[in-house]
Amino acid sequence: MSLEIHNSLTRRREPFETLIPGVVSMYVCGPNLYGPAHVGHALSYIFFDAVRRYLEYKGFEVHHVQNFTDIEDRIVARAQGEGRSIFTIAQEFIERFFQEMDALHVQRAHHYPRATEVIPKMIEIIEGLIAKGYAYTVDGDVYFRVTSFSGYGLLSGRSLEQMQAGTRIEVDERKEHPMDFALWKASRSGEPSWESPWGLGRPGWHIECSAMSMQFLGQQIDLHGGGDDVRFPHHENEIAQSEAYTGRAPFVRFWVHNALMKPPVGDEMHRHLGNFVAIRDALARYDPDAIRLFVLSAHYRTPSRWTDEAVDAAGRGLDRLRAALANADTVLGGDPAPSPDGPLARQAAESRTAFERAMDDDFGTPQAIAVLFDLAAEINRAAGAAMGGNLEPSGGMAQAALALRTLAGVLGLRVAPDAIPPGAAAAVLQILDEMRTANPALFPGEGGPVGAEEAVSLLLSGRGRAREARRFDVADLIRARLGEAGIVVEDLPGGSRWRLVSRRDARA
Repeated sequence: MSLEIHNSLTRRREPFETLIPGVVSMYVCGPNLYGPAHVGHALSYIFFDAVRRYLEYKGFEVHHVQNFTDIEDRIVARAQGEGRSIFTIAQEFIERFFQEMDALHVQRAHHYPRATEVIPKMIEIIEGLIAKGYAYTVDGDVYFRVTSFSGYGLLSGRSLEQMQAGTRIEVDERKEHPMDFALWKASRSGEPSWESPWGLGRPGWHIECSAMSMQFLGQQIDLHGGGDDVRFPHHENEIAQSEAYTGRAPFVRFWVHNALMKPPVGDEMHRHLGNFVAIRDALARYDPDAIRLFVLSAHYRTPSRWTDEAVDAAGRGLDRLRAALANADTVLGGDPAPSPDGPLARQAAESRTAFERAMDDDFGTPQAIAVLFDLAAEINRAAGAAMGGNLEPSGGMAQAALALRTLAGVLGLRVAPDAIPPGAAAAVLQILDEMRTANPALFPGEGGPVGAEEAVSLLLSGRGRAREARRFDVADLIRARLGEAGIVVEDLPGGSRWRLVSRRDARA
């Protein structure tokens, strides 16, 4: 089947077709930089990262833009309260955001425009809306006239009366209709401001995304993503102001909204309520790929709840996937060449088909992950038989291992052994130097410089010689020292292997 996506605007699943065949223009709402991002934000960015990865896997050329909101009421309030500029605060949280996204293996967008960088484009759009009668000025403020846009309410599925009844609106007698929203705000004392045809002021929140998407992707785009909490009023207002300005519809071909992450207790996770789990705190406690696996184990339109038990379970699942590849590597003996056709080769082909079928069905990541676990189980079954001497390492082990690596990679999951991080690498090299000095007979050969992975291999070889010589004190010491450096040593019938310690192992 071809890719079908649930379109929030039409409320139905539709075949994914793009404005330019083979090319996807993709805009994802980014963070408001008044505070640290939490795991609810991580859910959205992890999911849309998986969307992009899958589109690229299918051969699309993706142009990905994600904004930074660096001018907005809450940033202004924080800057005033702390006596700092909005630019200093924004830069602080941008740097933190990139560190956290890199740790979560979220690919960087092609452009990260800041709202304050596209103010000329905002002014251009606002002037056009005024000229067309869609906006009006009051005392230096500019408002969008919602009654002038016939399609207002289609995304949220509510009439103006329903919107007004269900929304807390600050009464402003100057507005023609209570639901009219600000495109430009007149300057107030102590706030940052920019020159405009209506005097000094700053942009409203909603206009920024229209300006940024048009400046970097054009007047119409293929896919616009964000959390369900910004469907109304933010995305509703984006549609109105964008289509009113350009005269082109639809502004977005596919609107995709992810459900929200619930906190451990309660129903809503918000920074301003203080009931959130910061991404930095989550990364200190869990393997980042366990967080990814936890997020993608639920369908993006199904609300999920952050709990230690759920993320721990994802960590155990991640270990199973990694163990399957480690077992495959053990059986293949470092030779990844494809082996003759057999059950595992057929399983690999069937797994690819099943994985694509799941992802083509509105990005069904839970079903896609189930395919990974089924494939891992088959690899483990065949590897167990081979290591027990009951089966030659043939029949498609290499193909199955490659399929598992590839399909997990489409979801952004790192299931192959990671490179040893710098801190652990330095510790491993020191351990090798000390062991060579104290036990030269166990480490024959040249003592020249080596990389961290090779150092671990040399230490395991020396440990094997120590066990053969019944010097179990040395063997145990090597294992313990590696454990302190974050390297877990596992003894198998065919020898020893190592892996990086997971966050869960470290807490045990």
